[in-house]
Amino acid sequence: MEVRIIAKSNAVTKARIVKGFTQRELADRTGLSYAYISLLERSMKTIGPGTAKKLAEALGEPFEELFELQ
Repeated sequence: MEVRIIAKSNAVTKARIVKGFTQRELADRTGLSYAYISLLERSMKTIGPGTAKKLAEALGEPFEELFELQ
């Protein structure tokens, strides 16, 4: 059984906005593309565990608040 990590609906977007980051600024801080950030925010892309951890740290939020396992 394959486990997928998906961003919770609106959680990444809300955390990013509260931090005052644009998608591009968050991408720069995490080494990801802003297009990838956009896909994650719309739950259209799965994410690896290392990348999810990096995003959670950049946003100052616990992993569980931003992502869910499916």
